[in-house]
Amino acid sequence: MVFKVLYQELPDEAPVRERTKSLYIKAESERDARRIMADYNYNIEYIQQLDGAHLTYEQQSDNFTLENA
Repeated sequence: MVFKVLYQELPDEAPVRERTKSLYIKAESERDARRIMADYNYNIEYIQQLDGAHLTYEQQSDNFTLENA
């Protein structure tokens, strides 16, 4: 499965919408995605599973790059 992770790079600061970044990872479950993201030391805001039309839409974005975990 592919997951979109919304995060802040600075884990000690409160989330600010303008600084929210995203990345895409492949994982077996949301729990597995969180385990993978623990190594990054980011402030995770939200992890969303992508499938079907939503995944197709995200893949058309210039920013879509599947991270190697």
